[in-house]
Amino acid sequence: MSKTILVVDDEKDIRISLTGILEDEGYQVVTAASGVEALEKLREDLPDLVLLDIWMPGMDGLQALEKIKSLLPHITVIMISGHGTIETAVRATKLGAFDFIEKPLSLDKVLIAVTNALRMKDLYTENEELKRVAGNEHELIGDTAVMAALREQIMRVAPTNASVLVNGANGTGKELVARSIHYYSQRHDKSFVAINCAAIPEELIESELFGYEKGAFTGALAQRKGKFDLADGGTLFLDEIGDMSLKTQAKVLRILQERCFERVGGTRLVTVDVRIIAATNKNLDEEIRLGRFREDLYYRLNVVPFRVPTLRERADDIPMLVQHFINLFYRKEGREPKQLVPEALSALQQYHWPGNVRELKNIIERILIMTPGRTITCNDIPDLSGGHAEPLLPGISIEGALAMSTLREAREEFEREFLVQKLVENDWNISRTAEIIELERSNLHRKIKSYGIDVRK
Repeated sequence: MSKTILVVDDEKDIRISLTGILEDEGYQVVTAASGVEALEKLREDLPDLVLLDIWMPGMDGLQALEKIKSLLPHITVIMISGHGTIETAVRATKLGAFDFIEKPLSLDKVLIAVTNALRMKDLYTENEELKRVAGNEHELIGDTAVMAALREQIMRVAPTNASVLVNGANGTGKELVARSIHYYSQRHDKSFVAINCAAIPEELIESELFGYEKGAFTGALAQRKGKFDLADGGTLFLDEIGDMSLKTQAKVLRILQERCFERVGGTRLVTVDVRIIAATNKNLDEEIRLGRFREDLYYRLNVVPFRVPTLRERADDIPMLVQHFINLFYRKEGREPKQLVPEALSALQQYHWPGNVRELKNIIERILIMTPGRTITCNDIPDLSGGHAEPLLPGISIEGALAMSTLREAREEFEREFLVQKLVENDWNISRTAEIIELERSNLHRKIKSYGIDVRK
């Protein structure tokens, strides 16, 4: 569909000339001889771009521009002037003009300005669509009573600056809850920074959180900002905070109390404004009793407690979640969606889902990839019973794992095979693999080295 351009100029020859030039380039052209007529044309039909002369009798171009922008704030306007001055150009820009071209009009200048303006308009439209899609990805899927209550709790807490502690089993969507709180907060235009406290070695967690100064340790060749710096003005999500060391807990507590910290190797206090949302799958009351979690930090974080239900508690949401994951998969892959028959959906609802929503998402993606037809039946659903027919991974069977003498050997062998499989699935791309398995890139590098995995593929 061709773009429509409104040309506004009191000189008939200019209107005729611009119409011919633009129509030759495939644009549809509408013309107006005055600012008043231009406003009438805008009400009749919304053009993609306006070329607006400044010097016109009655309502001049700057007055018309002001009225156009008040009526249609996002419309793109290019100003045309035969007596251009810097002062006029500055005023036009402040009123919202995209560009400013002078008479006598150059064919090349006009077409370049029009092309750039329309390209910028397309980018703006695309950006707004991406924001809309991103906003939808923060929505919690499901209409069961427990999900309705969770959404209501989010909407009540989000506009405040209160710290939040999210409790729930692995795979229930604790980070999604945190992102939803941020999205509906007054900090939504600032950064949301997430860190998995369990995935980072204890000796690195402080430098990841607080950053470090140049020379703080061997290899610290320049200052590096930590997660608290990056989240300034926004939200910091501390996932699996129950795995954080007592030493680091004390520093996080200080930030919550004083809103400042010192980088590793530094003495200067850095002040930040960060909202903390923490999450854990552990019973922190029990961790406090065992001396593994600070009671004072717990009370600082647990201003508003959240609990994310397991998938078993909201099995009626499974059809809606399945459709959401199908749409998500095909939006990324760009293929034609497949449909599950009712019996297949019913079979998915009967499973107890120990891995919760994350497991469901992975299973749906596997089904979509492995099923050749457009319709997914019960026969296309993999065995979810937990039987011993399928190996844990292609390179390690349950019998092989049981034959190992210690738990540590079995765990290490499983972890090595798991990492190799995930690296193969992602074409040996370490960054993408680290993101998918939710592990810090530096930690994945360390594991690859310790297991002797050859990544030179």
